[in-house]
Amino acid sequence: MKHIKVLGSGCKKCRVTADSIAATAAKLGVEIELEKIEDYAQIASYGVMSTPSVVVDGVVVHSGSVPSPKVIEGWIC
Repeated sequence: MKHIKVLGSGCKKCRVTADSIAATAAKLGVEIELEKIEDYAQIASYGVMSTPSVVVDGVVVHSGSVPSPKVIEGWIC
């Protein structure tokens, strides 16, 4: 199971990113653990400067925009 974190302030783009990841995983029938991180100190600990950012299994894989469903599929599969 993949552990995915969405880092961001809770803005619309961050919510859309989290919702897209959840929807893509459900569509593919893949079980994931999805966590939203809104604490600025925790976000900074990943070294990201723009949000939304996505962390998959401890590795930052995306930052600064809403990822496309195709990109999300690549993380999940």
